[in-house]
Amino acid sequence: MFVDSHCHLDFPELAAHLDEVLAAMRINEVNYALTVNVDPRYISQLIDLIKNYKNIFASVGLHPENCDAPETSAEELAMHATNPKIVAVGETGLDYYHVPEKAEWQRKRFRNHIHAAHLAKKPLIVHTRDAAEDTIQILREEKAWETGGVMHCFTGDWQTARRALDLGFYISFSGIVTYKNAGKIKEVAMKMPEDRMLIETDSPFLAPVPYRGKYPNSPAWVVYVAEELARLRKTTTKEIGRITSENFFRLFQCNISKPTFEGMLNV
Repeated sequence: MFVDSHCHLDFPELAAHLDEVLAAMRINEVNYALTVNVDPRYISQLIDLIKNYKNIFASVGLHPENCDAPETSAEELAMHATNPKIVAVGETGLDYYHVPEKAEWQRKRFRNHIHAAHLAKKPLIVHTRDAAEDTIQILREEKAWETGGVMHCFTGDWQTARRALDLGFYISFSGIVTYKNAGKIKEVAMKMPEDRMLIETDSPFLAPVPYRGKYPNSPAWVVYVAEELARLRKTTTKEIGRITSENFFRLFQCNISKPTFEGMLNV
């Protein structure tokens, strides 16, 4: 069994072919997925898309790159998070790669999401790019260890990972860990405590080897991330699936009856 801990099933590239996406997941034993919101204005449509699927969960958040969307208060985010399908707040964080000149509003938005996570008592999904120092500092200042969460699509070094782990956060590996030039991330994968690892696709983006460069990526391909972690850590893909699935349910406290793909469609 595998869990894609971060994908975007509501993006048009996947939503338009959701039946095929779910069928591919079933074939690859990807039994659960967390589809991550990037704009609260569309959270109702996201929930409508997944409401009949027992094994697909959601988050609510405003992506740090989304500079055109109106800001959402912590109280509004927390209110959305009362929906039983929503298991996390985010994705949120800092991205100085695309909008460094607007970093201050990003930092304010990030703090707002951490406040929402405190109110909702749900973990954070954190995006960080070229902003590791500020990200860790804000998590520490806002006592984010009280909510916990995950550093999604991790691309930092071991020192950054260690600091996130010290704050109680999990580290999630995407298809990037399968790339030949991802030595820094592979090192983190080898050093990670097994009870803090997650796997994801970030689909429709970042397809793993052997599909690197293909678009859209698919949640079914999270198995290739698991295979690479197994190779690096000298274990089996099945064991990585077991470990990361258990970690997922521990972090997000998803309401499930049993770990199976059967019953994905609530009919």
